[in-house]
Amino acid sequence: MRFHFDVRKSRRLRANPKRGIGFEEVQEVFSHPYYLDQRSDLPEQYRAIGWVGERLYTVVFEMREDKKEEYCHLVTLWKATKEEQQLYEEHS
Repeated sequence: MRFHFDVRKSRRLRANPKRGIGFEEVQEVFSHPYYLDQRSDLPEQYRAIGWVGERLYTVVFEMREDKKEEYCHLVTLWKATKEEQQLYEEHS
């Protein structure tokens, strides 16, 4: 899977103590089992909940397409909430 994201936003997320991780690291979510649902219709966004290291994270992303192929555009991320942790546990 190919990923795209705003590098400046990734730096801001990593510098934020509540997040502490950027888009580069959170791509790991997609290499392990993860919970996936649709977050909103316009634009069509999805939420993936999965592990990065020893912590559960939530990633919001959109599937986009260019001349080459479809790719995953990472929108935002955060440490999974208790509700999201429960969703992950129920569906994984």
